[in-house]
Amino acid sequence: MKKIQFLLPHFIAIVGFVLVAIIYFYPVLEGKKIYQSDIAQYTGMAKEQNDFRKENNAEPYWTNSAFGGMPTYQLGANYPHNYVKKLDTVLRFLPRPADYLFLYFIGFYILLMVLKIDPLKAFFGALAFGFSTYLIIILGVGHNAKAHAIAYMPMVLAGILLVFQRKYIIGGILTMIAAALEIQANHFQMTYYLLILLLVVAGFYIYQFIKEKAFTELGKVIGVFAVAGLLAIGANATNLLATSEYADYSIRGKSELTFNPDGSQNTTNSSMKYEYITEYSYGIGESFNLIAPKLFGGGNNETLDEKSSLYNFLINYGASHNEALQTVSYYGKTYWGDQPIVAAPAYIGAIVFFLAVLGLFNDKRKIKYAFLIGAIISLLLSWGKNFDFLTRFFIDYVPLYDKFRAVSSIQVVLELCIPILALMGLQSFFNEDKEKQLKSLMKASAVSLGLILFLLLFKGIFFNFSGSVDQRLIEMFAEAQDRSFAIDFIKALKEDRKSMYVNDLMRSGGFILIVGAILWLFIKNKLGKTTAIVMVGVLMVSDLFLIDKNYVSAKDFISARQVDTPFEASEVDNQILKDTSVYRVYEIQGRLQARTSYFHKSVGGYSAVRPRRFDQLFEYNIENNINELGSSIDFETLSFTKNNATLDALNVKYVIVPTGKGDIAITNPFANGNAWFVEKIKMVNSADEEMKALDNLDTKKTAIINTNELKVKGNLPNEFRKDSLASIKLNIYKPNYLKYTTNNTNDGFAVFSETYYKNGWKATIDGKNASIFKVDYVLRGLQIPAGKHTIEFTFDPQVVKTGSSIALMSSIGMILLILGGVYFEVKRNKIEVKK
Repeated sequence: MKKIQFLLPHFIAIVGFVLVAIIYFYPVLEGKKIYQSDIAQYTGMAKEQNDFRKENNAEPYWTNSAFGGMPTYQLGANYPHNYVKKLDTVLRFLPRPADYLFLYFIGFYILLMVLKIDPLKAFFGALAFGFSTYLIIILGVGHNAKAHAIAYMPMVLAGILLVFQRKYIIGGILTMIAAALEIQANHFQMTYYLLILLLVVAGFYIYQFIKEKAFTELGKVIGVFAVAGLLAIGANATNLLATSEYADYSIRGKSELTFNPDGSQNTTNSSMKYEYITEYSYGIGESFNLIAPKLFGGGNNETLDEKSSLYNFLINYGASHNEALQTVSYYGKTYWGDQPIVAAPAYIGAIVFFLAVLGLFNDKRKIKYAFLIGAIISLLLSWGKNFDFLTRFFIDYVPLYDKFRAVSSIQVVLELCIPILALMGLQSFFNEDKEKQLKSLMKASAVSLGLILFLLLFKGIFFNFSGSVDQRLIEMFAEAQDRSFAIDFIKALKEDRKSMYVNDLMRSGGFILIVGAILWLFIKNKLGKTTAIVMVGVLMVSDLFLIDKNYVSAKDFISARQVDTPFEASEVDNQILKDTSVYRVYEIQGRLQARTSYFHKSVGGYSAVRPRRFDQLFEYNIENNINELGSSIDFETLSFTKNNATLDALNVKYVIVPTGKGDIAITNPFANGNAWFVEKIKMVNSADEEMKALDNLDTKKTAIINTNELKVKGNLPNEFRKDSLASIKLNIYKPNYLKYTTNNTNDGFAVFSETYYKNGWKATIDGKNASIFKVDYVLRGLQIPAGKHTIEFTFDPQVVKTGSSIALMSSIGMILLILGGVYFEVKRNKIEVKK
């Protein structure tokens, strides 16, 4: 009976989480799905992979539908013995995206249980964490992997805390399982940020152990973490090894080129350029969005209405109702921060902030300082280029930090730590005597309301409410109307921004005052404890819920068919698809989008880890000569009048070109085809020389090879006698298997219009292994003896085999440890009961 009473609150909480997740995303009950822009792009990228999987019941691990060919390791590849993924699937039993919202709730609830928060408070705390605006908006835009990794962060932290609390068995098991799930979520940037927080927490506890001279216990802790970590990593070995193998090949790896596309010297030592890493840097002042959502105008898509100053200005100027409304909805850009794109402010909740301040005053546990430090570090690093010294230090000296961009997203650590402090504050408040409750309440109210009052009183000193878009609007309206109209237009827009600033600060202040009043009434015995907790909890969640609905709601759901088939074939696509041969398509305006990949074998795509060399080929060569490419188009015959050597080598047979009347398909009659014999080999000594040699290369006759290739794979003649009747033909095409037949009276060297990737691709000539040379910066080449031959390329990555074996052994080890841990815990409990 006692066990039932103990478990009942947790069961009710879990049922509550399920219901809340379903209710918030209720259109899933109608079979609808949320439209997520990033997932639409993923669907385009993964189309060939998914089609192959359905047809062959196997994994290709390679796709030719994007960037001329790349591994599918970051496109949702399925690996053998990935049992952690099966466990994750069980936990995500709800329809998407309700499944991720449920994971937010349950993970944070577990963490609060470890922190000894009462179930009722923990229930509301978990809801508040899950409804943090940033966590909701990433579900709206389709950052599913990010949401997935964030959802498991609290669970990992819970396991770590248990181990440091010397609950080695239960803590070790939870750490092992949660860490395995966190890694399996496959968003290494979020996992990396979690590690920064864990280092802070570990530093706090290690200091305590050393202070107490508890070196034996510290040794046990380290041992538990070592075993748990190794098994969690081992269970995800395939993905980790494959990702590590591919990383240097992607844009996350350091460039081999010493110059930039414009010819200037490349001086960076980082994997990515500083400007690219810090493009999304949170503004220092903008950070107050955490406690007042529309302080800086909300998101990029915020719109004004007829209640706005801008609307009244336009009406007074003589515009009709419809003209004014259309203008304010299109040009009334309220966001005035520095970030290029902001879907929504990262609002954690005014009440959550207030309770966190309360926690700093009244909670006696010193671990609160570790969470505070973690939140501060997170905030400072989120400023990126706006806090240049710290950011450059981390990029230059902290391992792996330069592998990640969008530094503002490190605020997820803050969005984890502040709600933790808030629930610690709420828990400890009700455990104090009345006198201490009143003192801590007054202090927290003074700090929170004082901050809001400060921002209200000094807004004109610190902020000018000018946005980056304002100057463009002035120039546009000055040209269309006159400059005085343009200036008055911006003045009216700034008034609306000020109104949003003031109103949202007042809103946050109002919530804090109401919660402060509830707690004061409790102190004065005017409210019962449970009533006060429920009222505070409902207000805390409602505050966030009402903001979230402005950005992600039922209106974002559409039919499942539209989500599953996000792209409709255009007339141009259908025209190109009539050609059933194997070729590539280049969509000039959409090279970094996945729409083309959904229908064709594209030289573009959408990926944060696209192949570096292939990307550089366009930046340094093709796009630098885009005007020359356009001048060679005959719009009457819709074909090119002269060749482009690089596009020809990539077997780009069709180029989709935008015009005023829509897209058109330009045929490239000069494409080299799937493979061809060359007459000459041009030797170069560096990546720089490889790239520069492409500028004046006849790819049909000459191939470029870096001499580093020859050191590993043997020497090659500089010239080959090319038989005019020599042929090489692609007979079988699959993304992971290519079969050619050749006929040549002389020894020859063939270039294949396939992306070179040294790991996994194997070539055979008549069944005998052959060395694949990297040629023309990105392609493959083979030396082929005279006569008729069968050439086969097979993608059979050893990393998948090795990783899968490790994953199997690690998974078995995890199961044995879990069973052993359960056995010892049950045995220990029986002994304690007998005592």
